[in-house]
Amino acid sequence: MGSQRQAKIARNKAAANSPWNFASLAKELCMSSSEVHAGFKRAVKSQLIHPQTREPNVNALSEFIIHGLRYVFPAERGEMTRGLPTAHSFGPLKDVLADNHEILPVWPYAKGNTWGQSFLPLYASVPRAAEADPCLYELLALVDAVRGGRARERNLAVKELKQRLGVNQ
Repeated sequence: MGSQRQAKIARNKAAANSPWNFASLAKELCMSSSEVHAGFKRAVKSQLIHPQTREPNVNALSEFIIHGLRYVFPAERGEMTRGLPTAHSFGPLKDVLADNHEILPVWPYAKGNTWGQSFLPLYASVPRAAEADPCLYELLALVDAVRGGRARERNLAVKELKQRLGVNQ
């Protein structure tokens, strides 16, 4: 399952940051070049990336995120831990959905500064990569809201992701 998660992260990053090459993308995602290359090949096979241009098929990517992501990569919550806020507790959804009494979802991460309920990221390197790239962090937090949020959180995340990907509403 981890290799599929790598592909998902690589697709999100490619969508946010074109043009790219495998080595630079691997460095930004805190993955190996071979992991990124394997993810690219799976994304091409799934028609989520155009093989010649290396650009994401944003319509297919949007469709997958909206209709398939939470079934293929369901949210896995765990114990209370220190980490980085995700889903509705970070980024564009934080201010809209603020609830002072709610336990926040966090990616487990020793360098994190937020105490909350563990929400396993799509891939182990996500917290390090997100910490280094605020745009990627916001995209992955929105993806997590789709994966594990309630209906309102999912709907707001989908709307924001479509806008960022340039998909017609």
